[in-house]
Amino acid sequence: MSDRRDDIRYELALASRMLANEGVLDAFGHVSLRHPGDPNRFLLSRSRSPLLVEAGDILEFTLDAEPVRASTERLFAERVIHGCIYQARPDVMAVCHHHAAAVLPFCIAGVPIVPVFHLGAAGGASIPFWNQHDEFGDTNLLVAKPEEGRSLARALGPHVAVLMRHHGATVVGGDLRELVSRSTFMCQNAVYQLQAQLLGRVVPLTPGETKLAGSLGRAAAQAIHGNGTARARAPDSGGQPAGELSCRL
Repeated sequence: MSDRRDDIRYELALASRMLANEGVLDAFGHVSLRHPGDPNRFLLSRSRSPLLVEAGDILEFTLDAEPVRASTERLFAERVIHGCIYQARPDVMAVCHHHAAAVLPFCIAGVPIVPVFHLGAAGGASIPFWNQHDEFGDTNLLVAKPEEGRSLARALGPHVAVLMRHHGATVVGGDLRELVSRSTFMCQNAVYQLQAQLLGRVVPLTPGETKLAGSLGRAAAQAIHGNGTARARAPDSGGQPAGELSCRL
């Protein structure tokens, strides 16, 4: 059992590094996993740059976002995002909250992200918006209170992602690999959509195309896991290889 717990923590730390390498997570983003042995708990690293997260940084939390064991480590202020989504969505096994440069223009302008290429269908046909100001007035935009986390979870609803006004996005998945691929392809899709808009026209996938392309998710998750793992493990991995699209603008 101890080896299994170590493996799970390693996989979560690896997912964090992969998403950082792909330009999805910045210094403040975070990724979590519902505890595979206890659905009423989740795993999340201590507050640390995602690119530096190690297995030993992973802590266990209740769904109220409280650490199971007392810790002197600094914790992420927005860990309620994860706990509240796990409470609201029993089907969700992994959560990523990020501020990727690719999606921020859409969060600022209030423009929907729509699927514009086949792997972009991983984000679904539509992604809802959450405007914290509507319910809570002026804030520092952090989602640090349980009532804010619950409001965000309601906005997410049955969708796989939610855009957060002037803040970023939160993405969910059925497992870590699906989460990593969905978060990455959603950001790549946003880059393509913005570039197409600069050319003067955005033509989204049809509903049928979105549904059929969305079924590619499992195979795509496997592919990006292998590719991303190699980069995340490489000691000199400074980001994207030459010629590969980055989620950074």
